[in-house]
Amino acid sequence: MSDPIALAQALIRRPSVTPEDAGAIAIVEAALKPLGFTCHRLRLQAPGSAAVENLYARLGDSGPNFCYAGHTDVVPPGDAKLWRFDPFAAEIRDGVLYGRGAADMKSSIAAFVSAVGKFLAQGKPKGSISLIITGDEEGPGINGTKAVLDWLKEKGERIDHCVVGEPTATARPGDTIKIGRRGSINFRATVTGTQGHVGYPQRANNPIPAMAKLVDRLCVALDSGTPHFDPSTLAFTSVDVGNPATNVIPAEARAQFNIRFNDLHSAESLKAHVARIADDVARETATTIALESVIGGVAFLTKPGPFIDLLSGVLTRVNNEAPELSTTGGTSDARFIKDFCPVAEIGLPGGTMHKADECAAVADIHKLAEIYGEILRAYFAADWS
Repeated sequence: MSDPIALAQALIRRPSVTPEDAGAIAIVEAALKPLGFTCHRLRLQAPGSAAVENLYARLGDSGPNFCYAGHTDVVPPGDAKLWRFDPFAAEIRDGVLYGRGAADMKSSIAAFVSAVGKFLAQGKPKGSISLIITGDEEGPGINGTKAVLDWLKEKGERIDHCVVGEPTATARPGDTIKIGRRGSINFRATVTGTQGHVGYPQRANNPIPAMAKLVDRLCVALDSGTPHFDPSTLAFTSVDVGNPATNVIPAEARAQFNIRFNDLHSAESLKAHVARIADDVARETATTIALESVIGGVAFLTKPGPFIDLLSGVLTRVNNEAPELSTTGGTSDARFIKDFCPVAEIGLPGGTMHKADECAAVADIHKLAEIYGEILRAYFAADWS
């Protein structure tokens, strides 16, 4: 499995749709054990959730500990008729590898394992190399990286720096380093008024105008951005009253919206902001407004410094162009890892992830393996004391 393409194909051929493992973790384990890694298979399950297979593998017992994090679980392929090839066949055509997980992110895992193999052929590192491979990144995220990190903390295991192999590039591998991510909160608002006949609106209290006022008050700029983050955004995804009747004023109106926020805000400050506006609208309209919220992640930033400088220097040498330092996109498991150590994301172009005909160029996978190998060489040549 020193060939990243063969390993990527083997992984793609395992239909590991969250939370199913389908043997994918075992393939990674089988590739790492001959390299000398101690592998811990962790089947983790929070109450009321599906069990998830995870892997923590480590080579070495001294610091610094460089960690690679990735996930073998994938999103469902959808309608197979939309694919050129079977989404789990891992076909290669015209220098392109097709399959669910080719971009996000089984090829990245294969590239890192290949890079480690070549690196170790030149000697053992002055420190440790570890991998966190989870099966719950595309799902709820409670039995994967977060749970593995809790297990590592209980064991007294230290990670010094981490690279997550998400497909964060735009045009070619390593042209972008994700140094942070925006936070995310999903809200559900329920406005309750008084039901009534449309012919006698004065006898009812229509919740729809109140909801319209709530939407208008919330849809304002939250900030102007920061040096490393775009402005925060609030977007409504649903407004509904579920009312099939044309002669009835409904009792309730419901809405859903999401806030993607930068490091000027916390989840708690935004919840308080939304609650203040909802209270004002409820008072002005004599309605009641109930709010529910789920925090998907908090904003974080790995500030430019020795670790980011090292990664940027490697990518500049390999690609003959400095990478972009970015915080755009959705969430990733880096939101958990940032509480343990500095973390950055480097991977393949992500244009086809979660789409039919998801794919990765064979040349890009080899290039990513080269990049990971150069990162390992530079990391263990550096002084982290």
